[in-house]
Amino acid sequence: MAEPQEFDVTDEQQELRAGLRRFAERAHDETVLRALIDTGEGYDRALWARLGGELGALALAVPEELGGAGGTCVDQAVAAEELGAALVTGPLLGTVGLAVPALVAAPASAARDALLPELAEGTRTAALVAPLTVPYDAATAAAVSADDGRLTGTVDHVPDAAAADVLLVAAAGPDGPVLAAVDQGTAGVTVTPRGSLDLTRRIARVDLDGAPATVLATGDDADRALRHAFRTAGALLAAEQTGIAQRLLDLTVGYAKERLQFGRPIASFQAVKHRCADMLVGVEHARTTALHAAWSVASGVDDPDLAVSIAQATCSEVCYRVAADTVQLHGGIGFTWEHPAHLYYKRAVADAALLGSAEAHRERIAAAVLDALDAGAVPAPKVATG
Repeated sequence: MAEPQEFDVTDEQQELRAGLRRFAERAHDETVLRALIDTGEGYDRALWARLGGELGALALAVPEELGGAGGTCVDQAVAAEELGAALVTGPLLGTVGLAVPALVAAPASAARDALLPELAEGTRTAALVAPLTVPYDAATAAAVSADDGRLTGTVDHVPDAAAADVLLVAAAGPDGPVLAAVDQGTAGVTVTPRGSLDLTRRIARVDLDGAPATVLATGDDADRALRHAFRTAGALLAAEQTGIAQRLLDLTVGYAKERLQFGRPIASFQAVKHRCADMLVGVEHARTTALHAAWSVASGVDDPDLAVSIAQATCSEVCYRVAADTVQLHGGIGFTWEHPAHLYYKRAVADAALLGSAEAHRERIAAAVLDALDAGAVPAPKVATG
């Protein structure tokens, strides 16, 4: 059987992109974003339900038989790019990036099959309680112990935990890794919001003290589900970073065309042109690596873990560099609270460390490619053709 070639973005995916962009422009503009930042939950549950029920953006990777759209990781990446460009608030990473992929990869069960449709429709939210280490390793990723269906332990810096109705917990059991679900209101569960540089994505500390939980997977099944969750989240985070970089490039080019110095738009100055050109090259490079990573996760072609690390190492740096250049090229206004550049800059800095730094992912790339050369092996091609 011939190996599938690299993908093209389909007409349906372009329509998805356009629909989410219209949604963000009409229902989640900068005014709404700033208002939601000051609320207790940090997001609008009604808008979240619209993302699930009306637009289907939360159900893209959920199988149709479980109430989803039966899409792929590429569909999710297209959505993540647009939602990232608008800094749409809500537990996107916790629910869509980590919890849903873990559940989809877990064995079928009554608890799993009941929870997935609710997450897809936006009627419930979730977060994955696990140290966000790169690469994922069951021996180090479980800061919680599971004993006879009860969970004990502490995980700090859990994205979207405070907004989650249900917590999926990666734990260490007597016979290996465990994936379990526990409602946030259950006795023995304490979720404490933590301060964050990024005002648009909240993190929290989760303390579990003998909390009764429903075990969803154990052993190899739990390990497989958690690996898939971390892999998918890495690809979607890279897509989000691409969307942020694209939005900032658009803002900067628009500003450069309007801002006058010496009677001329600053866009006519060679130094500004060169900086904007560098930003464009970076954005296109980031988009290529992010979509390739999503395609690799969806198809299993190439090495998905390697593709995700390449995307994360690339997109983290591009997003941060474009955000910093945006602030500088906007001059004095770019440093003010009134301009949205600082919101994007803070998200870029937080995202760059969220699922492993660019340096950590380069180490992972080196381990996958260069170590094989040191061992005398000839590595298989790691980049898709086409």
